[in-house]
Amino acid sequence: MILNTSEMIAVSVVCVAQGQSITCDFRLPPGSTVADALIAARASGVFPSNEETSWGYAIFGQTADPATVLQDGDRVELLQPLRCDPKESRRLRARLRNQVSEVRDQNR
Repeated sequence: MILNTSEMIAVSVVCVAQGQSITCDFRLPPGSTVADALIAARASGVFPSNEETSWGYAIFGQTADPATVLQDGDRVELLQPLRCDPKESRRLRARLRNQVSEVRDQNR
């Protein structure tokens, strides 16, 4: 079955890597999934080939998995894994602020 391009759905794939946001638009057959969009993105040569295996996925900020069926106009977002635990990062910043305050108090 050959689809007319008017029967295809428009999908964007977005990735933020190395401080740059990369967006590519694709036309996919109805019923395409997040996995299909990722295959198209990899085939474009713009996106990393296998880096995203540990990444998460979202559609307009809502968590998705590779089997999620896409709708016309969806934006698939590739979510990089966290580099550090946000709670631990806050603890470290608070500890540093406290140490700076203690040094200031000692020098008064």
